[in-house]
Amino acid sequence: MKGIQDYYPNHFAQCYGCGRLNEHGHHLKTYWDGEHTITKFIPKEYHTAIPGFVYGGMLASVIDCHGTGSAALAFAKQQNIELCEHNAPRCVTASLQVKYLKPTPIDGEIEIKGTIAEINERKATVVAELYAGGKLCVTGEIVAVLVPDNFGE
Repeated sequence: MKGIQDYYPNHFAQCYGCGRLNEHGHHLKTYWDGEHTITKFIPKEYHTAIPGFVYGGMLASVIDCHGTGSAALAFAKQQNIELCEHNAPRCVTASLQVKYLKPTPIDGEIEIKGTIAEINERKATVVAELYAGGKLCVTGEIVAVLVPDNFGE
């Protein structure tokens, strides 16, 4: 399944978390699932904090990229953009808050569910919930800002 990240212009596709052109990155894909957004990720053994559990910084990273991807989806929807090659809106993080509720097991898929809490002309707030094995382990709030197409060029 394609995620919003597959539609980012090439100059926005280098992100370590979600950039399709970053050979060392996570290659996260964020997509709509009804009224929520979803990102799935399988941590590698080298994402270990202590044996059996995922490093918290990596969890913050995937929540961050899920948030900006969710915001990009929301802006595309708000602006009636039909996604096609390299036309997706792109956002950067203005604020990231992460709360670790319980250790996240490393031996399986992680799913991040996003809810668009607020959106205006340039800014979106996304509430994220990270699940492992069906259990809520981490929550986050991401404020993402829409950037112009030539940002970073």
